[in-house]
Amino acid sequence: MQPSLFDVYNLDAVEWLRAQPAESIDLLVTDPAYESLEKHRAVGTTTRLKHSKGSSNDWFAVFPNARFAELFAEAFRVLKRNTHFYLFCDAETMFFAKPEAERAGFRFWKPLVWDKKTIGMGYHYRARYEFILFFEKGKRRLNDLGVADVISAPRIHRGYPAEKPPAVSEILIKQSSAAGELVADPFMGSGSAGVAALRTGRRFCGSDLNPEAVRLTTERLRQFGEGRAPREPSEGPRGLLELTDSRP
Repeated sequence: MQPSLFDVYNLDAVEWLRAQPAESIDLLVTDPAYESLEKHRAVGTTTRLKHSKGSSNDWFAVFPNARFAELFAEAFRVLKRNTHFYLFCDAETMFFAKPEAERAGFRFWKPLVWDKKTIGMGYHYRARYEFILFFEKGKRRLNDLGVADVISAPRIHRGYPAEKPPAVSEILIKQSSAAGELVADPFMGSGSAGVAALRTGRRFCGSDLNPEAVRLTTERLRQFGEGRAPREPSEGPRGLLELTDSRP
């Protein structure tokens, strides 16, 4: 019996990682709702925190810097030997996340840059880029040494809050995994990393705290084939989900 193309859950990122077997994942690509976004919301310099057509929520839970240590410890545990880990973040979060990931055992190679091609909101040199921190567990060669450290792709407009274009994750996935391997995203949002994984012939597993994000991800991934996704029970607390087979 062939494994499911995708498995998605409605759980806290660290809780979900703790439930995964050790050395069971081939690549991690993720984008936490980092703590510094609250500062930008407070001064009104970002539209990423406002209501979106792609989501029933005005925002989603921010992942505090204080939890990075447990996140990276679990990420290191679940990744197989000789694998890569990519973390989307802003410049402020980068200085906190890098040393925490190194303490967990990862080797930091460099920050990659996602060039969004158009500027966003702000006051001091309005941002048109975001960082992607490139970490390694063990030693794994990139599939193509000719790829630049700046990845250009237009930002997503009017999508899920802070949604990343699958084209960016596709490059990372092609660089750091092989066909049939398992790509994971514990902060999957509306599933752009999952779309990128399935487009490139990989499998995907991930989780998100927001049931609406899980629903959107499931709809997108069903286009590629069979998988497993949560279903809300008819009664009980919102977010208490049972796992069912999902077919296109």
